[in-house]
Amino acid sequence: MLTTLNTSYTDTRAADLAWALGREPLPALAALDLELTGAKLQLRLLGASHQVLLEEQHGSCSETVACIPGSSTPLPLGVAKRVGDWEYEFAARVEVLTPGSFAGRAQELLALVSEHPHGLAGVFPGSPHAFTAMLAQYHEGQVHWRTWHAYPQDGQLVATRTRVGARIPTGDPGDRAERSART
Repeated sequence: MLTTLNTSYTDTRAADLAWALGREPLPALAALDLELTGAKLQLRLLGASHQVLLEEQHGSCSETVACIPGSSTPLPLGVAKRVGDWEYEFAARVEVLTPGSFAGRAQELLALVSEHPHGLAGVFPGSPHAFTAMLAQYHEGQVHWRTWHAYPQDGQLVATRTRVGARIPTGDPGDRAERSART
């Protein structure tokens, strides 16, 4: 789904983005509700940022990547955390592109996301290359989503990827004890 965001484009930068896990829902400019094999997912565009709300039998989780005033948690390159019964993995990278490459990449991503049944993209008025886009899927018992935040004035594209899935026991003694307690 492709939408024009009903807000003005503020001159933010990739370096202004912060990451947060577990925040309450923030006001959204656009949202897409999905059900992916029992997982309820809401993709939310917050302007130059995103929020994903996930509910599944193992619990709930929210991820926010936004320009959060007063936040002390900058956008990390990677995070791996246990959230209840889930394993949560997040990764981010910033691509710096020439103006011509940026325009081509922007068109490619907007076409991919807007044509996908689990995709949501919002374009800011005044610049066809200023956008936030999100794409979700369910694969092998895990929910995955990717996002792209475009900053054409700097030629920067922030790409994130997240994976959330039920914790898979390893061979450590704590996991064996946990498995034994459940059987």
